[in-house]
Formats: sequence, structure tokens, C-alpha cells
Amino acid sequence: MLRKPILFIVLAIFQACAFGQSKKELVTEMAALKSQIAALTAEITSLKMPKEADISNENKKASYGLGVLMASNVKSQGADSLDLESLSLAIRDVLQNKPLKLQQQECLPIVQQYMQTASSKKGEKAKREGILFLEKNKTQPGITTTASGLQYKILTKGSGKTPTPTDNVTVHYTGKLIDGTEFDSSVRRGEPITHSASGFVTGWNEALQLMHEGDKWMLYIPQELGYGERGSGQIPPYAALVFEIELIKVN
Repeated sequence: MLRKPILFIVLAIFQACAFGQSKKELVTEMAALKSQIAALTAEITSLKMPKEADISNENKKASYGLGVLMASNVKSQGADSLDLESLSLAIRDVLQNKPLKLQQQECLPIVQQYMQTASSKKGEKAKREGILFLEKNKTQPGITTTASGLQYKILTKGSGKTPTPTDNVTVHYTGKLIDGTEFDSSVRRGEPITHSASGFVTGWNEALQLMHEGDKWMLYIPQELGYGERGSGQIPPYAALVFEIELIKVN
């Protein structure tokens, strides 16, 4: 609870002037009032601060977990500018059978339009970031850029066979987004994969058919040579990708 409404404090200032207080008294009173206003402001700020989540029982854990899943889903689609207060009020109104500000049939087209716009903005942002990253990266020492736009850097040079499109290859790899987020790694799993040399994304297929057994390369793959507008799992649409791949064997 607030100790004094701010309105009362302002009225006190006018009352002090009306009673003809001395300048010294007014200065003292003003200093005290400023101190009280500062304290009230701090108290209001603290009341507005979000509380720490309480997950002390199974019901609260499930509630928090559902929130995590919902938020992760919409955030992955670019909807990270939602108004949290309106979202929580809508959930409360539905679960507590309160009158709705928007009926279900009104909500679907509104949400679809919002999500389409958000997804489009996120895709354009990812495209721009990928282009800027690759433009800068191609100027780094040791980087080779092919006609398709694929970039690679040789880390370890092998001397074995080069695969054809019909060969199977055994490879180790680690895949990351350009911000360094790792999304997959056979190295971390401790088990290489065996697959057709032409069965990966376009950037991989091109690189493998330039490599020799024993080679280890860094690949920098433009989005159009990766998963493009689809994305895949933890890979968002239009993401440029970074892979470290080791060609262990041509089968």
C-alpha cells in the first residue's frame, strides 16, 4: 500500500504557500516532500516489477511449463512483440469464464495476420543478417567462395578419395547458426553419420564433392543453399549456417 497519495502531497505544497510560511520553512518542507515523492516513486516501481515464478508444486510447474511451451512456439515464429499483459488477461478471462473482449471467431484472422507479419519481418531480418555475415566472412584469411556463394575454409587437408554424387560418405559435423548457437552435432553425440553424398542440403552436397577423405572444412552456407524459407527444427527460416565437417570415409 502507498503511504500517501501523491495528490495530497501536491495539495500540501499549496497549503504551505497559502499560510505564508517563511522561505526557510518552505525550503525545508519542499525537501521533505521531494524525499517522500522519491520514496513513493521507488515503491510504485517495485510494485510494477515482475515477480519470480513460483514452481513449488506440480500444478504451478505444469502452469509454468505450458507457458514456456506456448512462448517458445510463438517466439520461434517471430512473435516476440506480444503485449504480455493483454495475453495474460485473455488467458485469465477464458479460464475464469469472464466476458471476452474478442470472441473466438474474431481472434483467428487477427492472430493469423499478426503472425504472418511477424514471421515475414523475422525472415527479412535473418536474410539481411546472413548476407552481412557472409560479405564480411569472405574477406577473412583462408576463405574460398564458389560460384554458388558457398564459402569454405580448409582446416585439415586429407589425401583420400573424393566422393561422387552416388557414393555414400561417413562424416562428423557440428552445425551452428551465425550467432554461434549450436543446433546439431554428431561430434557431441559421439557417432558419425553415413549418408549419400548428394542427400544433404545443397551447400553440403557441393562441398562434399570437392573434399577428400581426411579433410576437415568449415562451411559457411547461404540460406538459399541451406534450408531456405522452410527452416528445419532449431534452424529458423532464411538462416545462413556454419558447419565444421570432417569427411571420414567414402564408402
